[in-house]
Amino acid sequence: MPVPLARVLLADDHGVLRAGLRMLLSAESDMEVVGEAGDGQHVLENAADLKPDVILLDLTMPGMDGLAALPRLNKITPQTRILILTMHEDEAYLRQALHHGAAGYVLKKAVDTELLSAIRAVLRAEIYVHPAMTKLLLEGVLPQSPQPVDNDAQLWASLSEREQQVVRGIVRGFTSEEIAEQHHLSVKTGYTYRSRAMAKLGLETRAQLVDFAIRLDLLSEDACGL
Repeated sequence: MPVPLARVLLADDHGVLRAGLRMLLSAESDMEVVGEAGDGQHVLENAADLKPDVILLDLTMPGMDGLAALPRLNKITPQTRILILTMHEDEAYLRQALHHGAAGYVLKKAVDTELLSAIRAVLRAEIYVHPAMTKLLLEGVLPQSPQPVDNDAQLWASLSEREQQVVRGIVRGFTSEEIAEQHHLSVKTGYTYRSRAMAKLGLETRAQLVDFAIRLDLLSEDACGL
């Protein structure tokens, strides 16, 4: 049985770049370009119609920029992974992109060397950040909650054991299906635990959840503790 192709939507206002990206991705046996958009409004329209697996989204576009489009895209097609492809090597853009729900951040200067790896990473439900900017991420680029660590610990303790298990799975990059299988749950039940946990913690995005986990050192716990 043939492996389903990852369906990719290209969103950039430079036609030459889109043509190059289409050529690059079309050469891969596991990817196909299903649409293109040159501005923010067309990204929203195409995302609604096509429901792609991945959107390569430029931050600087006419009409509506990528940062403005991000939260709208997450509402229109929440299962789509949005990978920022930009020239902006700036922590402020990175912080905002992750805050608004981007799954990754790649610099245009590195398209030839890492874009394919980045696409495959976000399809695995991982967060991908250009290596040159990883240090910024580890130094606290993720959006910070105003809550002190002591309060974070109290919030964590307020979760049920099952909610904590699901959260650990999410921040370690497991898919909803993998988390459900690990804990003998249906995918729907797993989503319910995720929603309850996010509400109790007062968080809205995966990036905020990862930041919370970093503050409590949850990512260093033995994976067997899942």
